[in-house]
Amino acid sequence: MDIDRDELLKVFILECDEVFALMEEQLVGLEQQPDPERLRTIFRAAHTLKGNATCVELPAFVEFTHELEDLLERLHTGELAVSHELVSLLLSAVDAMRELRGQLAMGQVELTAQHRAVMALMTRWARKELTAPAPAASATETPPPPPSEPPGRKPLAEEERARNLRVGINKLDRMVDLIGELSIAQGKLTAMLEGDRPREQLVEASRDGERLLRELQELVMNVRMVPLGPTFRQFVRTARDLAASRGKLVELVFEGEDVEMDTALVENVRDPLLHMIRNAIDHGIETPDIRRVRGKPELSQLKLRAAHDAGGILLEVIDDGAGLNKERIIERARELGLAREPESLPEAELFSFIFEPGFSTARELTATSGRGVGMDVVRHNVEALRGKVSVQSREGHGVTISLRLPLTFAIIDGFLVGVGEETYVVPLEAVHECIELPESARARTGERDGVLNLRGEPIPYLRLRHLFSPDTQAPARESMVIVQHPQGKVGLVVDTLHGERQTVIKPLGTLFRELPCISGASILGNGRIALILDDAALLREATRSRRSAAS
Repeated sequence: MDIDRDELLKVFILECDEVFALMEEQLVGLEQQPDPERLRTIFRAAHTLKGNATCVELPAFVEFTHELEDLLERLHTGELAVSHELVSLLLSAVDAMRELRGQLAMGQVELTAQHRAVMALMTRWARKELTAPAPAASATETPPPPPSEPPGRKPLAEEERARNLRVGINKLDRMVDLIGELSIAQGKLTAMLEGDRPREQLVEASRDGERLLRELQELVMNVRMVPLGPTFRQFVRTARDLAASRGKLVELVFEGEDVEMDTALVENVRDPLLHMIRNAIDHGIETPDIRRVRGKPELSQLKLRAAHDAGGILLEVIDDGAGLNKERIIERARELGLAREPESLPEAELFSFIFEPGFSTARELTATSGRGVGMDVVRHNVEALRGKVSVQSREGHGVTISLRLPLTFAIIDGFLVGVGEETYVVPLEAVHECIELPESARARTGERDGVLNLRGEPIPYLRLRHLFSPDTQAPARESMVIVQHPQGKVGLVVDTLHGERQTVIKPLGTLFRELPCISGASILGNGRIALILDDAALLREATRSRRSAAS
């Protein structure tokens, strides 16, 4: 029987990532609370890696995992006790295996001098020749990154992760059944058209096909859904190492690991979560001495929580640290000219300044934060996913940063509006209400923006005509779509309202990704392109215009 080794290697790469994440999570948990079951899980994971490496003929990988198994066996039998130094060594062994896995992109896996050094340390620990790693070969030192691929190509492991998704056989069976039913429905409709059947029968046959298509669409979307637990667990090692480098004690806690999200969103939510975790550990959580003085437990808790929320996903990063420094935020907002009287702003609006480019309350730089970049990246990445980010803080009790994201990145329920000959899509979940533009505002057709008093509430508005179609003539009657956002409301002045419609999102090409206030595109039934509006960016544009006018 012929065996396709390349296919086996692809499976090996995917399983390696899962096993590495599992081992890191269990090792960090073992350090915090020694548990025989955790040890057995780690040992089984190492044994699985060794067996898989044997199957795909990777002797270097097998040799390394054999040394790791010997050390884990000593732990399992109680000959060695769990300690911070030993866990650090085992984590460095996981790093070394990850680097070996990365060598697969170059086609050859070999043990380097650094791998040999880690193996020698494991051997000496197993023989009880060491009680702590030698300074000359630090066990916590991170191995070099995997060899880089040629420009324009992803590393092999990332490429395979992006192209593979495990799907239950029952879902695949149902998809095959639906495709068969769709084929039958299409054949039936074609025969009826050729036979000149009455219009009512044709409409009924078309609706049957639409029903089957919707069911298939929902099933495909469901196949793309993956639980968030594996993504959460990838941050265990990051939190442990960063906390240790800052002299802090942090326990990473998960809630809602079984909540599912579109796999495309999961891949893109990792960076925002990483920035928020780093920010919480670096700035929010106090050292054990300070927490003890404040009457808090020395071990702080950093929680990642996921839950379904109003048809979407709510992700929260919650720490029990010192909270945001309101006075420092006011000071920085004034220095950067973000507001003339920041102290008079509501807390939600004031705290949202931490997401502004270049905004940082840190008085000194660290290796991971202090440059005012991280939280700006969070907002940019979240809004690129059609999500929203908000922050709450209780002084002395911690910060909660919330990300509200759609369930899927492939389909959007939109509200279609027209400006000139073009059609635009406003995310339906953001639409608060639609009104006819009052005559007083219509008289100022030459103005790009303004403020409308709507039932006693000032609403800044933008004329989309001035943003996207400045050379077209305004109609006698204009409408306004009021868009709701956590930071406020904004009115979008348009020519016509076309109503609700579910649309498939198409990503913008490389040349158009930086278009202001646009987050994507969709193809309409008539074949024309409709741009999807970024409601959060439009709100900032309207607010920025009013601030500039006021100053």
